[in-house]
Amino acid sequence: MKNIITLFLLIACSLHFAISQQMGLRDYGLSIGVLPTGPENSITDVSGVLVGHFTLNKGKSIRTGVTAVIPHPGNIFMEKVPAAVYVANGFGKLTGSTQIQELGNIETPVILTNTLSVPVAAEALIEYSLDRNEMIRSVNPVVGETNDGYLNDIRGLHIKKKHILAAIKNASTDKAVQGSVGAGTGTVCFGYKGGIGTSSRKLPENLNSYTVGVLVQTNFGGILQIDGVPVGEELNRYYLADNLKKADGSCMIIVATDAPLDSRNLLRLAKRSMLGLARTGGISSNGSGDYVIAFSTVNKIPHRSDSMVHTIKILRNDQMSPLFRAVIEATEEAILNSLFTAETTTGFKDRKVEALPVVKVLKIMKKYNRAPSK
Repeated sequence: MKNIITLFLLIACSLHFAISQQMGLRDYGLSIGVLPTGPENSITDVSGVLVGHFTLNKGKSIRTGVTAVIPHPGNIFMEKVPAAVYVANGFGKLTGSTQIQELGNIETPVILTNTLSVPVAAEALIEYSLDRNEMIRSVNPVVGETNDGYLNDIRGLHIKKKHILAAIKNASTDKAVQGSVGAGTGTVCFGYKGGIGTSSRKLPENLNSYTVGVLVQTNFGGILQIDGVPVGEELNRYYLADNLKKADGSCMIIVATDAPLDSRNLLRLAKRSMLGLARTGGISSNGSGDYVIAFSTVNKIPHRSDSMVHTIKILRNDQMSPLFRAVIEATEEAILNSLFTAETTTGFKDRKVEALPVVKVLKIMKKYNRAPSK
């Protein structure tokens, strides 16, 4: 009997270990694009960028959370980063966007959460900034969202300030955890369980080895494609099919780079990330809040200076195309990673959303001569 119990425990531990070791696209031998990834294939491959999550998975109805993206480990208010926001479809509640557009910088961590928790997240960011800067009379909190109300009791307003601060505290430069975590705990993508996904690309040495990293919160619809393969059609689960007639939702995309870009070229970079979303089959529907926040970790902007001018070196316009390619590939793979790493979830009103059927997907990829490389 003891041996049976021991065997059961070993199997359970093995299953838990297998689940905890997240299997992204490349772990199944699939890849996207032509550029190499960074060391961890994560937004944190951009030096100094930190990511933290707080997951609120409670009872039968609470499936939500918080994800924090921090541009650098210093005082962001005192050392702002160049930034831009691109609005592909504005059915969303992106707090702080107008000041980013006007001044071209970010001065707080970037928080992702659910739609109705944007106000409490903004308040938490304000308190976080006040605690660290005695001179503050104004601060621009940046909070993005998607609506997780299908799996989560969103009207319960379960996210509190302490959860926002916990996500910030949990932030590290390790590879960002993906799948049904943080702000992706209750999201749905292409009719399957969505979540948090990340990826990166590194340019070759002759292009200064710049890195572009992307993190996404996926909660949108369309017709799923993987490396050009019509997976959604093959699975008979796609927008305008009889069993999946809605494509509404949202996608938050965070782009980081160590290339020396100003806000104008960061905006150009942000626009290209939507091409990566399109390559996965997303259509940026009427009810979709699709926003891109892009920032550079170099050329930090001091809050105070004795000089009347801010002198920096920036990349020439004619050197932007490799970065455009990098952000398209990284966005496409980040979205797919959010699907591959997410888990089947049951939540509010006993609603159940299945994880992407990876075994079936791999067979489809083989059918279209996109067989795994291992």
